[in-house]
Amino acid sequence: MKISLRRFLVGSAVSLVALSTAGAAFAVDLDFMVNGNEDVWTEVVERYKAVAPEVNINLNLVGYNVIRDQLPIQLEAGTGPDMATVTALGALHRFYLDITPYVDEAYWEENYGALLPWYRAGQEGGLYGWHSQVTVTGPYVNVTLFEEAGVELPGEGATWDDWADAAAQVQQELGLYAGMVMDRSGQRFAGPAISYGAQYITEPGGNLVVDDGYIAMAERMMKWHESGLMPPDIWPALAGQAYANGNEIFFAQEAAFYMSGSWNLLEVEGAVGDEFEWKVVPVPCGTATCAAMPGGTGLVSFSHTEHPEEVAAFLNWMAQTENAEYFYATSYQIPAHLGLQTSGVDYVGAGASKAVQDALNVFAANAARTAREAPQAYWIQGDPRNTEFFNATVNYLGAALSGELTLEEAIAKIREQIGAS
Repeated sequence: MKISLRRFLVGSAVSLVALSTAGAAFAVDLDFMVNGNEDVWTEVVERYKAVAPEVNINLNLVGYNVIRDQLPIQLEAGTGPDMATVTALGALHRFYLDITPYVDEAYWEENYGALLPWYRAGQEGGLYGWHSQVTVTGPYVNVTLFEEAGVELPGEGATWDDWADAAAQVQQELGLYAGMVMDRSGQRFAGPAISYGAQYITEPGGNLVVDDGYIAMAERMMKWHESGLMPPDIWPALAGQAYANGNEIFFAQEAAFYMSGSWNLLEVEGAVGDEFEWKVVPVPCGTATCAAMPGGTGLVSFSHTEHPEEVAAFLNWMAQTENAEYFYATSYQIPAHLGLQTSGVDYVGAGASKAVQDALNVFAANAARTAREAPQAYWIQGDPRNTEFFNATVNYLGAALSGELTLEEAIAKIREQIGAS
């Protein structure tokens, strides 16, 4: 009996060691580089642990410049994270993992089919990312400042010139640092330029164009900076393609009008609080149309990962209706999921204010109008060359605004860099 008991105890101990070793062997660590909605992503990753306890997702929260500038360098070197949130959806296509073998392709096509081509860079088929944010550019205005200055808000259909005149009145009346501010971003510039007739691209996958409409908006940027309507420390002050946003200026009530976008709603609501009343207004018009720029952020995985099945499982879990709705509701995002676009998302139930709910409705309307009237906004957004075009805008228009180049010289350099007519 003693021998049998000893053998049982020894055997049990060996079995426990084996199980422990097997558990450690099957544990998977995934690196996930994230910019934006950090609190929501942190919560989502915690929720996923209940579904896949053997998967450890290590969040690396970084600034947008890291995603834009450093991540591509890492990927070229064959390094970088297993997953990341990216905005250059087509430009990074060659690094993506195609998750088609691991998921229900029909489900993805049914619910996300409209945006999947943005990830394919002109290639046929393949599932490369879950669209975590449908974003739309558009302006935030400080209603309180307009009221204090006794200036009426321009209504729907107002032009960029109308808004510039109104913001200049508010600036002069209240002694503000600036009247208007726009993120230092070629994508933010693109919507207004298209409103003045800029084509950007002749057709999907066609030639890139820098035309009179583009120049018309560039001339306005020059005029607004020369007059002091726009501040000197966003577009003119930085060099090259460096990005800067106008959050601090708008939050400090030093500008009455801020050209940003739907991705900024959480930040605006959290930073402004009860300091002043704000709202999102319909995107201003130009001489051709009233265009916003669609876009967004995608959760993608990369082909160098050692754990393709596990990263595909996480993307697929995020794409399911219940999980997608939770993410869109708590991060205040316009859904990419077709079913949720139809049924709607309960943002107020997730804690959003009425201002956020109203803002999302305005952003969605801006996107819908752009799709009808300015399809080139969607064509250029889905083109893998858009990052180079947008960066050239920032680089050389910024140099013109700082006085390093004339506008004519800047336009010539933009055309040269992107091979445009």
